[in-house]
Amino acid sequence: MADDLPQHDTPAPDENDQHRAKSSRQTRLSPIWIVPIVALVIGLWLVYDNYTSRGTLITLTTNNAEGIEAGNTLIRSRNVEIGLVQSVRLSDDLSQVVMTARIQPEAEALLREDSRFWVVKPRIGREGISGLGTVLSGAYIQLQPGRSEEPRREFELSDVPPVAVAGQAGLQISLVSQLGNSLRVGDPVSYQGYTVGRVEDNRFDPESRTMQHQVFIEEPYADLVTDSTRFWTSSGIDFRLDANGVRVNVESLEALLGGGVTFGVPEDLPMGKPVANNARFTLYADEDDAREGTFNRYLEYVLLVDDTVRGLSRGAPVEFRGVRMGSVVAVPWNFTAPQPNSRAQFAIPVLIRIEPQRLGIESEDVDLEEWEARFNRMFDLGLRASLKNGNLLTGALFVDLNFQRDLAGDHTPELFAERTVFPTVAGGFAQIQAQVTSLLDKLNALEVEPLLAGLDRNLQASESVLNEVREVSTSLNAILSDPETQALGGNVNATLEELRTTIEGLSPSSPAYQDLTSAIERLDRLMRDLQPLTRTLNENPRALLFDNLDAEDPIPRAPR
Repeated sequence: MADDLPQHDTPAPDENDQHRAKSSRQTRLSPIWIVPIVALVIGLWLVYDNYTSRGTLITLTTNNAEGIEAGNTLIRSRNVEIGLVQSVRLSDDLSQVVMTARIQPEAEALLREDSRFWVVKPRIGREGISGLGTVLSGAYIQLQPGRSEEPRREFELSDVPPVAVAGQAGLQISLVSQLGNSLRVGDPVSYQGYTVGRVEDNRFDPESRTMQHQVFIEEPYADLVTDSTRFWTSSGIDFRLDANGVRVNVESLEALLGGGVTFGVPEDLPMGKPVANNARFTLYADEDDAREGTFNRYLEYVLLVDDTVRGLSRGAPVEFRGVRMGSVVAVPWNFTAPQPNSRAQFAIPVLIRIEPQRLGIESEDVDLEEWEARFNRMFDLGLRASLKNGNLLTGALFVDLNFQRDLAGDHTPELFAERTVFPTVAGGFAQIQAQVTSLLDKLNALEVEPLLAGLDRNLQASESVLNEVREVSTSLNAILSDPETQALGGNVNATLEELRTTIEGLSPSSPAYQDLTSAIERLDRLMRDLQPLTRTLNENPRALLFDNLDAEDPIPRAPR
């Protein structure tokens, strides 16, 4: 660098200049600056390292910050610390709690669009006791990593653990039900007793006044849900005693303890086609209601019952010769409506439905007008409805449809509250009562007094006969008690002994038997000798008086 400076002529030094101060050129950077520079570089490095080691700042929003403390509450994933809550404050509108937390840099990849956060604290549920480790250490926040590729920094903090793992394959559906269902988040969803999913969320819709349930069905069981599927609540055990008899249905042990949801395809429906995600279904109260919901094509009729309807309830079957064709809808129905003038004003109206789909007919094949015309023809042929006892133990009734041939042609169409009246006849106990009444009338018409008088005479005669029998019995006892009668047996034995001796005398080896045989032989020879004489006398009786019967004037036989 000195060679590059311009050259100037300098005078020669003299002796006085040796005692003057001389200036020399200094270097631009003094070694003393090395220490501050190194310190600055280290400080900058520390600042950068501290900044980069602080991690990612996220925001958590929740409705309640119970158990959460700034600077103490940890954030964990799979029981490994990955962050810490920095601050807890209320939102600007004071409706929620906003928390800020820092996640360690190595865990930043866990913060995805579908990641979930929830508070872990002691809980007691039907699955058991969980979160006991937080009794001493305090609550902490659990992070479930997501599978999405999109990063996220703001999340909802839940009070309960999620039901399904984030990104898990399956089917989410919505169930709509009336109030009163006891479903809770985490309740099982079962198919034929096997758990295939869980209830994820429950909320009440005040506009429709219905409960909205979010249900998750795991793979590969999502294919079981089709457009023909019906969902109903399971109470664990279902015991019924009605007109159909005694029925006991027991679900799984988990459903027995806490309830749940069951689904299936009714027998009369096809399997159907798979449904898309977030499909909407109706949640029925039980399996019978779910089955009834499949029969959406029906005819409504009104029964005007003159008998008692005690034991007839909603849902009772309507049967034709044992085959169910419908159901009872309401007992009574529209009781204050005016009744036809041809009927008693105190008949009880019962609304029933005729459901052709119960016969295995597809809904698109049901022509209600044709079925209505068919029933009108059968009314003229004597089709009538009656109430019959379906269960002697409970007294439950059902509606029986059958033909009454004596009523054929005796039908007048009637309407009740704009519904066609189904003709009825007395049935069940009413028929028995009518038969008993008829029997009593016949008994009252009988002349009972002559019958009673004759019965009295017969009783008197019977009494006299009994007296005579008693006298005869007394005489017999006296005879049997007589010593001579008692000795009669010995006499009879002696007589039999003598008779046996006599019979032994007539045996083939006895002399009497031989003499008798000889006499019989002689008699036999005599009889053979007399046969010619007998034959001659039979042929000509005169041969006894005349010698020659061939002469014209027979001469009598000379005396000897």
